[in-house]
Amino acid sequence: MHRGRVHFVLSPSGGSAVTPSSRARRARSGRARRSRPRQRSAVGALVLAVLGALVPGTAYLVARRFRLGGVVTALSLAAYGVAAYVGLMRRDDVIAWALDPDLLLWMVGGLTAVALCWVVVLVTSYKMLRPLTTRPASRLFGAVVIGLVCFAMASSTALGTQTLMAQRSLVRKVFSGDESKSQTRPTVANTGDVWAQFPRLNVLLLGADDGEGRDNTRTDTVMIASIDTKTGDTALISLARNWMRMPFPKDSPLHELYPTGFWDPDGPPEQSSFYLDAMYRMVPELHPGVLGPSDNEGADVLKLAAGEALGLKLHYYVQINLAGFEQLVEALGGITVNINYPVPVGGNDDKNIPPNRYLEPGPNRKLNGKDALWFARGRYRVPGADVARQARQRCTIKAIVERATPQNILANYQSIAAAGEQLIRTDIPEKLLPHLLPLGKKVKTAKITTIDLDKKRNYPTGQNPDYAAMRTIIRTTLNPTPKPRPTPTRRTPTKPTTKPPTTPPPSPPADLTQDCAYNPR
Repeated sequence: MHRGRVHFVLSPSGGSAVTPSSRARRARSGRARRSRPRQRSAVGALVLAVLGALVPGTAYLVARRFRLGGVVTALSLAAYGVAAYVGLMRRDDVIAWALDPDLLLWMVGGLTAVALCWVVVLVTSYKMLRPLTTRPASRLFGAVVIGLVCFAMASSTALGTQTLMAQRSLVRKVFSGDESKSQTRPTVANTGDVWAQFPRLNVLLLGADDGEGRDNTRTDTVMIASIDTKTGDTALISLARNWMRMPFPKDSPLHELYPTGFWDPDGPPEQSSFYLDAMYRMVPELHPGVLGPSDNEGADVLKLAAGEALGLKLHYYVQINLAGFEQLVEALGGITVNINYPVPVGGNDDKNIPPNRYLEPGPNRKLNGKDALWFARGRYRVPGADVARQARQRCTIKAIVERATPQNILANYQSIAAAGEQLIRTDIPEKLLPHLLPLGKKVKTAKITTIDLDKKRNYPTGQNPDYAAMRTIIRTTLNPTPKPRPTPTRRTPTKPTTKPPTTPPPSPPADLTQDCAYNPR
């Protein structure tokens, strides 16, 4: 046998056998076939590699690496299909996953691994597609372009991981775990339908003003959101900041200390240190640890007192720091409200200090964070200041709910999460969050109303509010008794009698859409 020639040898069965020289020739012809696609230009190879990154693996197929390209392309298409299915059909699950700190950490690792594989596929695809012989300038240009694309991919991955870590930090810092020391939080049984235990979910909303010039923390805003867990209909109840004699449940140690409510029977008629807005700081100062170990004793005190005053079992609280509120509104891009009269920005009634300026009346006024804060709290010489402020606070909550669309939240999520960490304190446990998600969706599309506690009759001054009358209003409003059907009876002549005076029925809940409409006065 001569080297370089092809020899065929007859096998015993009569066929021909391939000699080593024929194998070498076939290998050379295979390499020649694979090298044909590399006759394309350097720019064409670069374009194909970058476009192939949209569906990883397709560039391998163009480079005639069919087995590798088929596997990678199939995995890519499967990943896109799973992502589309989850995003379209399992949105509630996605939100639930976003509330699990451990799962979020796994997501960060998975996203990083996917991004690394993506970069590897892009680089290797370009190496397979580019011509075997290129000028140094073309090679440098291709390397720069591929590097920029890899940088963009890495940047998007970094943004995604930062968002996931921001969400994880928010959940862990804001929502209490099982180790929380709340003394007023209910025990939730581990059942499929949590809300079967709570036909109405009552949440205490606190606006804590611990800004400059304030003595410690004051809760100038105290509201209750009573949510029908079946329909999502929500009733907002505002409590006046100057209420005195706030009662406590009889089984609470605070009732033994203040059997007639939180006030000093030997003091003057007006006692600002015993106002509702002072209880958050005063009770823990006067009686530290009276309720037992607590992460937020002031909030526990207010849950007990407000619940007893209005005849409601308050399950959780959400405390909002007004400084963080300004940051949240900015992160949302501002809110839109109707302003019916000039609202003071700053000012102090007690010290007779006029405000810096006023928010001018007008429909659909766009407010930034600072102006939204003063819209919710401005009171300098406003007629019926406390009641007017309560009304504006309810409208502010409504405006934030309307502004917090999924698109807006996703577009500004890191800023919103950072604001949330500074903004919110709550005793809502992490394990309840997946159940709150579908309830929150109901609340967003359901009716939000307000219950009028009748200031003129029940708390004209706040020194001695009629809590019993308020409890009656709330009970009949939230749990109306169905009217019985009249039964036909035969009339008999009777002597006219004078009916005793009856208490007029409570006003029906007012729709916030009407209350917050533009109606200048």
